[in-house]
Amino acid sequence: MKKMSVIAVLGLAVLSTSAFAKSLQSMEAPFIPGEVLVKVKPGHMGKFLAKKSLLGAEVKREMRLIAGDYLLLKTNNKSTMTLLNDLNSLTEVSFAEPNYIYKAINTNATVESMLFGSIKENHSALAPNDTLYGKLWGLQNTGANEPDRNGGYSKTPGVSGADVDAERAWTITKGDKKVVVAVIDTGIDYNHPDLKNNMWVNEKEIPGNGIDDDNNGYIDDVYGWNANGKNGNPMDGNDHGTHCAGTIGAEHNNGLGVAGVMGDVSLMAVKFLGDDGSGSLADAVEAIDYATKMNVDVMSNSWGGGGFSQALEDSITAAKNKGIVFVAAAGNDGSNNDSRPSYPASYQVENVISVASHTAQDSLSSFSNFGKRSVHVAAPGSNVLSTTPGGEYKVFSGTSMATPHVSGVIGLFVAQEGRTSVSELRSRLMATTVPTAAYRKTTAAGGRTSAYNFLTDTRIPRQEPNENAWRVESLAEVFETAHPYANNERMKKTYTFPGAKYVKFVVEKYDTENGYDFVTFKDANGVVMEKLSGKGENYESDYTETDTVTVEFSSDSSQNRFGVVIKEVKVIY
Repeated sequence: MKKMSVIAVLGLAVLSTSAFAKSLQSMEAPFIPGEVLVKVKPGHMGKFLAKKSLLGAEVKREMRLIAGDYLLLKTNNKSTMTLLNDLNSLTEVSFAEPNYIYKAINTNATVESMLFGSIKENHSALAPNDTLYGKLWGLQNTGANEPDRNGGYSKTPGVSGADVDAERAWTITKGDKKVVVAVIDTGIDYNHPDLKNNMWVNEKEIPGNGIDDDNNGYIDDVYGWNANGKNGNPMDGNDHGTHCAGTIGAEHNNGLGVAGVMGDVSLMAVKFLGDDGSGSLADAVEAIDYATKMNVDVMSNSWGGGGFSQALEDSITAAKNKGIVFVAAAGNDGSNNDSRPSYPASYQVENVISVASHTAQDSLSSFSNFGKRSVHVAAPGSNVLSTTPGGEYKVFSGTSMATPHVSGVIGLFVAQEGRTSVSELRSRLMATTVPTAAYRKTTAAGGRTSAYNFLTDTRIPRQEPNENAWRVESLAEVFETAHPYANNERMKKTYTFPGAKYVKFVVEKYDTENGYDFVTFKDANGVVMEKLSGKGENYESDYTETDTVTVEFSSDSSQNRFGVVIKEVKVIY
């Protein structure tokens, strides 16, 4: 699929709608050249189609969605920029925007293809009898059960209990087949032996007869819908969607493979990403619309890309209006979503829950996006073992893997409490996280997801140091880069303040290439407390609860800016 970026083609466009203006905020967002998604105002479709020929564009698809009436247009005789400007000048058009490209969110450096054997490794009386359960540290972290590349265990010690606390949650509920979780992704291998009994099945549809038996507008949608292929077969040819599905709802106690956060669930396969892991905006909104029309309980979305899309935001809002939760991966760029939004996780809609990834060592994953205002919670996402097509099991890493953990946790809540206000659900999820220093400034909740706390509404008090007790001290050795700093710069200094209970640094100035060059603070255990990127002056870092802190600076090989200077620290003894 050939792709182009908004900046390359649309940078000089005269913007005629605020929606399109917002879409240009993600300046390098790829889209399909010549394809434009148009939302037509209610009652104006006929009038618009009468003008269509004057635009030099053909209709590839008509889309009657809950969020409104759309057309996907294709032009071969004018630029995408010109077509967008022509469309946005018409009174019949609500907005027009590029047909953005979205991708499954993986971090390629940590995707592993190791096939795991069937060795029973259970370690708890509450554990199901699934043969690979012992490697699911995200459900029950023993501190020594993180899988490695060779089918064994990682030699890096984890933190016992740094998980979603699944086993205690299962004493309350393991889920319910009435709860429907839509995995909006590359599809699901619905024949996988660990998933087939937990698949959503449209019993009103007769498989393979080419007829829309239940008159819902979709032919042969037995296990869900394939918006990418425009058919009723959402089979996964990629691995990604099946892996996410297994984390949500792999069957329990079948003596096989892994176990999901939910032992009982109905997994709906909604495919809009192709077997190459990419898909378009037009297909994304159709996929969300299908799940909304089928009134699922939760949508799990481990994908991202594109710029701001009003069409995508409107589709998510339509789901919100039906009380459907939209869980989304924060992204794998290691950047701050507060200053550099990542979509769809960054849409400010009440049903969106943005998920960061944490490690078995209870720190933010190095690849994970973060955001004190825009990323809601953290969940296990590094070295996660789950199902893949053909009855296989593999280890993947990414916020893609953290997202289905949260989707499953929310599914348990719906099974126990029923549907509730999406805003109330999100607030309770955040309030019941386990407060942890590594997520204090990287997520809005300041903690990692706990299924047990969420189900029982257990809220752990957040302890904060006395603001009046801070003492300002000058650093004996100033932390300062060259101005400007060099390409591929690496700088690290460790500071110790004997007897200190809390430590935080006063950054006099930092100016780095946003999202690519970073100032990082780590506590005595090597846990990343905070990563700074972009610009700021007189900024106080997050505090550590150890007397030793390491400050690091790193840059890539492109832009070189001022850098950083730190001369003072604040300490409480």
